[in-house]
Amino acid sequence: MAMKIPFIKSKHTEEPTENDGFENVPDHIAIIMDGNGRWAQKRNLPRIAGHREGVKAVNRIVEAAVKYNVKTLTLYAFSTENWKRPKQEIEFLMKLPKEYLNLYLPDLIKNNVKVQTIGDYESLPKHTKKALQHGIDQTKDNDGLLLNIALNYGGRMEIIAAIKQLVHDIDESKLSLDSLDEHVFSKYLYTNGLQDPDLLIRTSGEQRISNFLLWQLAYTEFWFSDVLWPDFGEEVFKEALLEYQKRKRRYGGV
Repeated sequence: MAMKIPFIKSKHTEEPTENDGFENVPDHIAIIMDGNGRWAQKRNLPRIAGHREGVKAVNRIVEAAVKYNVKTLTLYAFSTENWKRPKQEIEFLMKLPKEYLNLYLPDLIKNNVKVQTIGDYESLPKHTKKALQHGIDQTKDNDGLLLNIALNYGGRMEIIAAIKQLVHDIDESKLSLDSLDEHVFSKYLYTNGLQDPDLLIRTSGEQRISNFLLWQLAYTEFWFSDVLWPDFGEEVFKEALLEYQKRKRRYGGV
């Protein structure tokens, strides 16, 4: 039987209600933050202006996630394919973690947010790793929202890396082939220890997952918005939460 994937596109026809007492808040929300370049283009600004404005949107949504008691927020910040972009843009993007943390680390600490990263961390520039490690170290004892930043991340790369390590462990007799199942395989992924996302949000009107969390999104609810990422704020985030209240997650059952 073909599975109908719940692709729901935001129409923004109604204002979100004032009732913040959601009964069913997603524990783990993943966001593909799309539209920075188009936001800048519409204003005749360089693309980097859109990326800088996107940092402000990150802060707004982190605060909203804290407010609505989301446990994990995974943000797709830079993909393995993004290295194909112009050198100047890449250099700017690699400076954004430091810029974000310089501005908002005190707020993250105050809000009990813990910073974590997934992706090929070691291939990042030294200054980027240094900034990220500072944020990780300063928030390591926090136990509120987990801010999970996907940086130099690709879903296919993640699965291949997991398979390589898994085969190595079988060769070294650390793992038997007969013991391999979905639960064991998931331990070899970057997201080991995290539950799969309950809700995926993508901004800017695009409706694809762009090599993001390919394994983990198997039963995730999808929600799309036409709003460009720099304009994304709490009200639109709340609209996604309201839509999620209507979803019936069956995981292949009746």
